[in-house]
Amino acid sequence: MEHSYSPYPLRFPGGNTRALVISYDDGVVQDRRLVELLNQHGMKGTFHLNSGFFGRNDKLDRLEGDEIAAVYAGHEISVHCVNHPSLPYCTPDTIASEIWQDRVHLEAIAGYPVRGMSYPCGTWDDTVIALLPSLGIEYARTIDSHGTFVLPQNLLCWHPTCHHNADLQDLGGRFLSAEIRRDPLLFHLWGHSFEFDREKNWEHIERFCELIGKREDVWYATSIEVADYLNAFRRLRFTADKKLVLNPGAATVIISAGNRNVAVGAGALVKIG
Repeated sequence: MEHSYSPYPLRFPGGNTRALVISYDDGVVQDRRLVELLNQHGMKGTFHLNSGFFGRNDKLDRLEGDEIAAVYAGHEISVHCVNHPSLPYCTPDTIASEIWQDRVHLEAIAGYPVRGMSYPCGTWDDTVIALLPSLGIEYARTIDSHGTFVLPQNLLCWHPTCHHNADLQDLGGRFLSAEIRRDPLLFHLWGHSFEFDREKNWEHIERFCELIGKREDVWYATSIEVADYLNAFRRLRFTADKKLVLNPGAATVIISAGNRNVAVGAGALVKIG
C-alpha cells in the first residue's frame, strides 16, 4: 500500500466527515434479516463468506450457494476462506488455496472482483499478511476492536471499532456528535448475525440502525469502497510548498483546505493555495 504525507485532511465523498462500515461473517441464514434491516435504513454491508460451507447445516445454518447473489445484492461479498481455517496454523500453500479458491467461487457468484477478506477465527500473523497482495487481497479485517473511529493505517490489518455486543447506542451517539478536529471519523462494526438469534437481541442492532441510518452526513460504504478511497487519498502528491496537488489515480478525492473542501479529480493537478 502506498503512503504519502498529506498536509490536508481527507473528506469522504460528498464532503462528509463520517463514514460507517458494517461487516459480518460466515454467510448464515440470519443474514437475510440483517440485509433487510440495512436496506430499510439505507446502509451497506460487507459479508465475508466461506464458499465451502454453502448449504451446510452443522452448528450454523448456512445460506445456499444459489441464493447468495440475491441475498447480498447491493452489498459486498468478501473472502472468509473456503473452509474457515485458522490461517497462522496452515502451510503457505494451504493459505493460498483457501483464499484463492474462495475468491474464485465468490467471483463466479458476485460477477465482480472480490478483493477483501476477514480473517477466519480472527487469527493472523505476519506470514499471512505477506501473502495477501499476491492473492489479490487489498484489505483484511481483524476482530481486534479498538473502540474508536480512527482510519486504518494498514488495510491488511484493519482493526474494527467494535463488535455489535458493545454499547452501540453510546458509541453511535459519540460518533454522530464528535467534533472533527482534523481527520474524518470511521465507525467499523463487525459481528455474526446468528448471534442475534442465539442471544435474542435483534433489537440491539435495530436500535443502532434507527439511530445512525438514513443520514445525509454519513457515508454508508462497503469495506472495499472505503479501502479504495483511502488508497486514492494516499496516492495524492503535493508540491513542497503545499500549493498544488496531483491526483494520479482514477477517482476523485476530496480534501479539506481551511474552511473549504477541494475536489481533486482523477488525473487532475489542482491549485490549493
